[in-house]
Amino acid sequence: MLYTSFYHSPVGVLRIKCDAIHLTALEFVEDEYQNTKDFEASPIRDNCRKQLDEYFKGSLQQFTIPLQQQGTDFQNRVWNKLCDIPYSDTITYLELAKRLGDPKCIRAAGTANGKNNIAIIVPCHRVIGSNNKLVGYAGGLWRKQWLLEHEAKFGKGALRLF
Repeated sequence: MLYTSFYHSPVGVLRIKCDAIHLTALEFVEDEYQNTKDFEASPIRDNCRKQLDEYFKGSLQQFTIPLQQQGTDFQNRVWNKLCDIPYSDTITYLELAKRLGDPKCIRAAGTANGKNNIAIIVPCHRVIGSNNKLVGYAGGLWRKQWLLEHEAKFGKGALRLF
């Protein structure tokens, strides 16, 4: 059974989807949450909300929620590599492709990055253009910028963009 809940964050409302064992999606939404009843208490949902609270306060840099996204083997490899990008750091799409073992897969890596359904926790916002510019983010570039600036404020990495 899949459950849906909503979380009010500094960058807007996030829809939490989970089953009894895993977080399956964390997506930006607009007004949809107003007409949806929240589901019963769930350890996964509660843990997700708690960790998001800590992340937005600046006290959590590594999420420990069990995740499960439906995707191809390649997409899952990309999403796993995203989780290896340190908090408050950025890499380029080319660097992501190199970390996957093939610099020529840059477009495929970018496409897989864009299909990530678990925003923030699977940190696709940490991937930037080769010119160190903000490019492509399903939640909007303003959110990507906000998340990177937030992490730079609390982290030890060097924010490379603009």
